[in-house]
Amino acid sequence: MRSISLFSGCGGLDLGLHDAGFQTILASDLERLCAESWRRNMPAVPFLGGRIGTWTRAEVASALGGTIGEVDLVAGGPPCPPFSKSRFYRKEKPRALEDPNGWETIDGYLSMLDWVRPRAFILENVKGLAYKVHAEALETIIARAEKLGYKVTTDVLNAADYGVPQIRERCFVVGSLDARIEWPKPTHSNKPSSGLPPWVTAGVVLHDLDTEENASDEGHFAGGQHHNLLREVPPGDNYLYFTEKRGHPSPIFKWRGRYWSFLLKLSPDMPSWTIQARRSNNMGPFHWRNRILRISEIKRLQTFPDSFDLAGTLEQQWRQVGNAVPPMLAAAVGRSIASAIDSRLRDAA
Repeated sequence: MRSISLFSGCGGLDLGLHDAGFQTILASDLERLCAESWRRNMPAVPFLGGRIGTWTRAEVASALGGTIGEVDLVAGGPPCPPFSKSRFYRKEKPRALEDPNGWETIDGYLSMLDWVRPRAFILENVKGLAYKVHAEALETIIARAEKLGYKVTTDVLNAADYGVPQIRERCFVVGSLDARIEWPKPTHSNKPSSGLPPWVTAGVVLHDLDTEENASDEGHFAGGQHHNLLREVPPGDNYLYFTEKRGHPSPIFKWRGRYWSFLLKLSPDMPSWTIQARRSNNMGPFHWRNRILRISEIKRLQTFPDSFDLAGTLEQQWRQVGNAVPPMLAAAVGRSIASAIDSRLRDAA
């Protein structure tokens, strides 16, 4: 099944879709660095650069060798800052479709649906897209897709429910020209009564990378001026440990006075918290050994293959992985899409 990838990043969504039976026939991203990561890992896939708002249908066809042909899926996650939680704090910046970049990327995605007319589509974004404050943006996406004939469904999925060792909630909008797409059933749960295996923990996937000889790696120093405080934070906790409300005998911080990820530390007995797109020395999650995670570790927590070769500096590699859809989650959604498409093809035959 043929898939076009938009806002491809380093390819996390596409790796999962490949496992679900799709073949990416065109990838795209504004960042040239992402094109290099694709060249290293999936060199046969054509890559289209530049801003999506400047593309024409003819340019898309040209990138595909002169003709678009039949496409089964368009998939991608428009850049999330306009819909992110940080915009609640950055009052000087516009939100959602009022942000010019937010409008350009969403409009560009929907224009691609119009040009290509794939059998199905996946649009992924941060959980904030599903917030009431962003209802107009989500309604715009749904209305325009339905006008093109798609049956649209939206939901917020937690990657941990699908075997990813990370609590990462993301909003998915999917559509099909045929029957409505059913969401994949969770394979894991944090509720013992569910009958499903428990969430996969960070300790399980990082144990062979967590060696004593590497524990004090100076290149991964965490906490900055608060490093000594970080060492006191219990695994699975954050700066709130040092607040009066939590009963600390000598409170240092005010309750909810910082970003929640400040001095946030992983627990080996829990999934990771959401891996952010920015590598920071005071915003976690950090390793329970009180250091910044390594690229090899965040690849594991995002379910990328160990052998996946990323281009760029350490910070640039981190951003690519942190921005990605975990391939294991993408595969679960992709299999639901593939099942719907396979059903249609069988019925047609």
